[in-house]
Order: sequence, then structure tokens, then C-alpha cells
Amino acid sequence: MNVAADIMSGVVITITPDSSIGDAIALMREGGFRRLPVIEDGRLVGIVTDRDLRQATNSPLVLRERWYSDFLLEAIKVKSCMTADPITIAPDTPVLDAARLLRQHKIGGLPVVQDGAVVGIITTTDILDYLIVLLEREQGEEAAES
Repeated sequence: MNVAADIMSGVVITITPDSSIGDAIALMREGGFRRLPVIEDGRLVGIVTDRDLRQATNSPLVLRERWYSDFLLEAIKVKSCMTADPITIAPDTPVLDAARLLRQHKIGGLPVVQDGAVVGIITTTDILDYLIVLLEREQGEEAAES
């Protein structure tokens, strides 16, 4: 387990730039994740996060009529709040390099792209899970040596 392909989530739910932010919010809630790669014609064109969507819908402290909130969720398109041309990695990118990119850019996920298509995604949770495996293995080796 040393490359992105070893720890990435291989099933990636995506969305299109012309989808509504309401659809994006629903997909994230249903799947329990915080980011969606944005795909157009089979190619990655952006990424949208739960934070992007919260900012697009304004503060929940602003009072407005329910119909207007519903209208905004359908009227605002993902392309208006996504990050275009996100940082990506290849399946053979070392896990260490992926972790460094996440930290350096202060982002929570990296789409894994091969031949222009998204084949997975690595998140900070995946990196932490990998770290736990390494530390448990190290502790097991230390216990065996004692």
C-alpha cells in the first residue's frame, strides 16, 4: 500500500456543471461525503465541496421566505460555485505525495485521474486510515520484538 490506487475510494459519485446546487447537496447528504468531482463529456472540469455549496446558498442566519430558498437551490448551478481545474493525482502517485498535496493546498480531497477520467478520489480520511494501519503495524512489530 504505497500508491494512490491502494487507498483511494474507487466508487466516485460525480455531478455535471449544469446540475443544480440542490442536486449536489442531495447527493452529498445521501452518500455521506463532502465533495463531488464535476464531470463534463467524461472529463473532470471541477470539484464542488460542501463548503462551496454553503457559501453559494448564503448564511442560514439571513431570513428569507422558504420559496426563495428552494428557488435558489434549483436556480444556482454547480458551475457557478465549483473550483475549476482542481489539483489531481494519478493512480500511481505515492501516498506520501498525495498527503503532501492535501496539506500544502489545504484541501480535503484529490480526484485520481487516469487518461482524463476520474477513477477514484483520495481524502484526508483515506490518508488518516492509511496512517492508522501503518502505526498499528509499527506497534505490532515493536510488541513482537519485546
